[in-house]
Amino acid sequence: MISTIVLTTGLILMLIGFWGVLTHRNILRMIISLSLIGTGTHIMIVAIGYVRGGTAPIIDRALTIAEASTRAVDPVPSALVVTAIVIGLAVTAVLLAYAIRLYDAKKTLSIDSFTESKW
Repeated sequence: MISTIVLTTGLILMLIGFWGVLTHRNILRMIISLSLIGTGTHIMIVAIGYVRGGTAPIIDRALTIAEASTRAVDPVPSALVVTAIVIGLAVTAVLLAYAIRLYDAKKTLSIDSFTESKW
């Protein structure tokens, strides 16, 4: 059974992140909002893979083959979330480095001042 509190928390974090990306004009606030979207997604994926009262998916005396489908926790969502956290950290670092370069060029972090970008 999926915990509705955890799913709701993940959804609220994602919605706050989307709101931040759509309403803020500051690049740093947009980067933080993108991180909130990722964190909300991670929480939701872990919540979906969790089994209340579950155990590790190791077949032994504590977990029989008959009970494995109902009591074993799926390790794949947790592994995917750990990978996504590392990738999200790297993307955030690149975005922050890009924001520093933009600030050095224009002395502002407002999106409105970067409208004349040329290819």
